[in-house]
Amino acid sequence: MTSDATSSGDLDRYHIAILAELQSDARQSNAELAQRIGLSAAPTWRRVKWLEEQGYITGYRAELDRRKIGLGVLAFVRVDAERSAGSATKALEDEIRQLPEVIACHYISGTGTFELQVMATDLDAFSRFSINTLLKLPNVKDIHTSFSLGEVKAGGALPLTHLQG
Repeated sequence: MTSDATSSGDLDRYHIAILAELQSDARQSNAELAQRIGLSAAPTWRRVKWLEEQGYITGYRAELDRRKIGLGVLAFVRVDAERSAGSATKALEDEIRQLPEVIACHYISGTGTFELQVMATDLDAFSRFSINTLLKLPNVKDIHTSFSLGEVKAGGALPLTHLQG
């Protein structure tokens, strides 16, 4: 840990400012970032490296417009799995991780085991994917699908206000 990081692992206002700025624009240079948060370049760079090493920053990527690349369908799929054994659920998790069409997967409370976000080019492609892939995954009992009719907000930055004292 650098001298810029607190020994308790808590984030200070500069760490929080870095996280906010990088969520807004991860392509900015270290010099731009330093100027925006009010530190010089060297301590800013050290803080970014510390945030990466500690797992606060897990990666950098471009946000794409799904429609411009031909992904017109966003489906929310609740997967009902047999809860027979932990090893069976693990096998299902491993298979889901390998599906590029599945952009997010969460364990859920209530009815169902998993909630998936699935992208497809159109309804026919989604139908083929659900029949030929999802229903054939190990330990899947049933699936229930809802489709996005329009995005109100997507790809948003994580809220950080709870980190500020």
